[in-house]
Order: sequence, then structure tokens, then C-alpha cells
Amino acid sequence: MNSTVPLLEKLQDMEPARDDFLDSVVEGLNAPQKHLHCKFLYDEEGSHLFDDICELPEYYPTRTEIGILESHAPDIAGVIGPRAQIVEFGSGAGIKIRLLLSALTDPVAYMPVEISREHLLAASASLASDFPALRIAPVCADYTEPFTLPALEGEAPANIAGFFPGSTIGNFTRDEAVKFLALTRRLLGRDATMIIGIDLVKDIDTLRAAYNDAKGVTAAFNLNFLKRINRELGADFDLAAFDHDARWNPELERIEMHLVSKQDQTVAIGGHRFAFRKGETIHTESSHKYRIEGFRALAREAGYEPERVWTDERNYFSVHALRAV
Repeated sequence: MNSTVPLLEKLQDMEPARDDFLDSVVEGLNAPQKHLHCKFLYDEEGSHLFDDICELPEYYPTRTEIGILESHAPDIAGVIGPRAQIVEFGSGAGIKIRLLLSALTDPVAYMPVEISREHLLAASASLASDFPALRIAPVCADYTEPFTLPALEGEAPANIAGFFPGSTIGNFTRDEAVKFLALTRRLLGRDATMIIGIDLVKDIDTLRAAYNDAKGVTAAFNLNFLKRINRELGADFDLAAFDHDARWNPELERIEMHLVSKQDQTVAIGGHRFAFRKGETIHTESSHKYRIEGFRALAREAGYEPERVWTDERNYFSVHALRAV
């Protein structure tokens, strides 16, 4: 490897523009069921709040998935193969990737893709200090939309793998999930591996507690959405006039996060005005829970062949290895 080339590459910046954010908010609040796209939850403050959520005792997904990765990282690394280039979608704080990178044989490059620029840069710098021989190329982009990966100089990878932990795919509808997986299939190429975390259907009390924590961190995370709209789009949301609510939708097998208006009120955003009735909600995020065979069928529809699956002892969570065909 050419030692004159810095291993932490220059950021490839495709962060969504302010107008994209405004258009999305206006479209969502004009819908019969008001909604906001969950990808915009993750500004710098939202990303830090989500990191705090992952540490909560009620929030089982993170620690359960980490347990699976700790137990099965060598097996997962064996499926990926040596001298791999890893592309992580929604890299966040970069905690889980450390477990995978430590188990891989001579990884060549790591490309974290994250919508929050500040969070991405901080996590990339931290990872570069822990893995000084690894080429790291951060990409700030909305990974749910088509984008390109930067071309890297130096050693060519022998294997390509995507990494999508955290059951973030649960934020998508089924059709959106198929579309996203198909996008990653095209981006990574034939024979690439996709390692993906999937939260499983379980008892309702456990699910509700995970999204309605006692400390109110999830509520702060949800309300930060309105705070961001106020700051970046000049809106006048009164955060005290909305409550956080997370509810189970049994028909769609998903947790839904809502912001509930406590009163009749009107909000102004960028020249638009939106009326809210008392009790009316803004749907901010869904978290679909899967059954293993149901997810494997979805992966096949997107152009992947399921290879392996690992779960915890309680079958709360699963990590899947898919092969692009």
C-alpha cells in the first residue's frame, strides 16, 4: 500500500439539500395522515440521542445484536472472505463495525455511508485511530436513494460486503425494503455479501417498552424532529404542545412512533401553514418486525440468496448473510 496516500480519505459529500428537507416536510404534513420521513431524524443532535437510546435497558435490539456479532463474528467473517471492502449503510457511531473488522482477515477498505455529516466525520476519525492500516472513505449521502461509491487507489479488494446492522430496514415498508435491498445489490455487485440485522416479532410488552423508555430519551429523540424543523426551516412548532407516543400495529407487525398534538393549533413552515386538531398525530417512524422466513423471501425478491442466519437464545433478533445473485 502507498504510505503517502492518507488512509482516511476525503469526505464524499452528498448530504441532502435544505430544499429536499423542506419539500419532504411540506409533502408529509399535507397528507391525510401527517407524517415525516424518518431519515431526517438523524441530524447531529438526533444521532447523539439515538446513541443514548441504544444504551437504555429497555432497548434490547442493540445489545442483542452486539451479542450475536460477538459470538459469531468469526463465522460472519468467513462468509465474507479475506481482503474485503466493507460498505456500511447508516454507519452511526461505528460500534458494531469494530466487531466485524476485528474478525476479518486483512480487510482492505471501509466505506461508512451516513446522512449526518458531523456524526460521520467524528465516527470515521475515531475508527481511523483504532484501525490505522485500514483505508477509510466516508460518504455523506442518503443511502435510500441511488448514489455512487468513491473509487479508491491501492490494493483491490478480493471481496465486497455490505453491512446494515440495527434492523434499520425495519423503518421501510415492505416495498421500500425490497427497493432498498435491490439498490444495494446493484451498488455492491454480483457475488457480494450483505450482512444485515433484522429485529424479530416478539411479545408486545417488550416492544412497547423499547420505544417508550422510562427516562424519556426516545421522546426527546422524536421531539427533536420538530426542533430541527424549527431551526433549519424557520418553523414555529411549540415542542411542549406535542407528546411522544409509540404504538404497536398488529396488522403490519410494526411499532409506530407518533407525535400527538395536545391541542388545536396551527404551525407555520416556510410560508406554509398546517392546522392540527387536538389528538391528531404526525407519524414519524415505523419499525417493522420480521419473521425469519418472511425476511428471507423479501431478500430473494430483491436479488439476494439467503445463506446463513444467526440469532440470540431468545430469538429476539437475527443477523442474516445474503449473497447477491
